Amino acid sequence: MDLRHTMKGRRAMAAVAITTGLLLTVSGCGGGDGGDKPKATSSSSSSGKGGDDAAKQESPAASEDQVLAEVKGDDVTLTITSAVRDGGGFVTLSGKVTNAGGQFWVASNWRGDERELSRNGASMAGASLVDSKGKKKYLVLRDTQGRCLCTKFNGGGVEAGKSADWFAQFPAPPAGTTAVDFQVGSMPPAAIEISEG
Repeated sequence: MDLRHTMKGRRAMAAVAITTGLLLTVSGCGGGDGGDKPKATSSSSSSGKGGDDAAKQESPAASEDQVLAEVKGDDVTLTITSAVRDGGGFVTLSGKVTNAGGQFWVASNWRGDERELSRNGASMAGASLVDSKGKKKYLVLRDTQGRCLCTKFNGGGVEAGKSADWFAQFPAPPAGTTAVDFQVGSMPPAAIEISEG
């Protein structure tokens, strides 16, 4: 009688162990499928162009080709590749600064004229968004210590023949406003469209 109960107990324990093992294996496979979904999406968008390798090579080029605006001034080209309204009431702009000149470009006049902004050094702190329709100018956001929520250029600028990524965060214009002008330093204004994030 005791032997029979012991055998039943052992069989039940073995069944539980096998079931648990199978569940862990299935859930592990399920997690792998979820992680592969973005890859499948990107490869399906590039079908007929060489599979996953082609998708990996084309993705960076596609994001770089999306230029919202580009302005030039004194051997420097400013490119804006993104202008996104965040849910928290901010607009974040990003892009590249390219120095096509033969000398180091100093970004000191991009930090703005306000005394408080001088602590940011060479940065995008002097940038602004202008809403012509609403007749409002939006300055780069700052933290409680006066540091801008923007790029601070390493070394004070950009080496000759090089590019640097940049970003700047602003208060968001009203929800209905999407067309604004971006301005920094002595660069010409750049007309851009804000997209929803």
